[in-house]
Amino acid sequence: MAATATALKKWEKAREFALGLPGATEEFPWGETVAKVNKKVFVFLGVTDGSYPMYVTVKLKDEAVHAHAMTSPGAEPAGYGLGKAGWVSIPLDEKGSPAAELVCDWVEESYRTIAPKKLIAELDAR
Repeated sequence: MAATATALKKWEKAREFALGLPGATEEFPWGETVAKVNKKVFVFLGVTDGSYPMYVTVKLKDEAVHAHAMTSPGAEPAGYGLGKAGWVSIPLDEKGSPAAELVCDWVEESYRTIAPKKLIAELDAR
């Protein structure tokens, strides 16, 4: 189940983008990569060892953005009850999966949902 080069590039771009946001840190709970702000996860980046398909999971509160993300091939509400809170898992390996730029937009949307106002203001000032 090795990731395609395209999926890996999207994953790397999303990870790099997430970690470039104000106050973002990277952690590895449960053996998967996550980006956090203020000790709270704003994007799950899964594992890159080939044991699972590559995906990102983001929290999208805006109904239109959430609905758009759900139209991505293979997208589904996140497991463990997170889907009820607006979390969406988006595969990066599926044919027709979203471009890296759109994935980064969703990562930013998720960040804005989780981050404190002070850090959002810092992001807006950039």
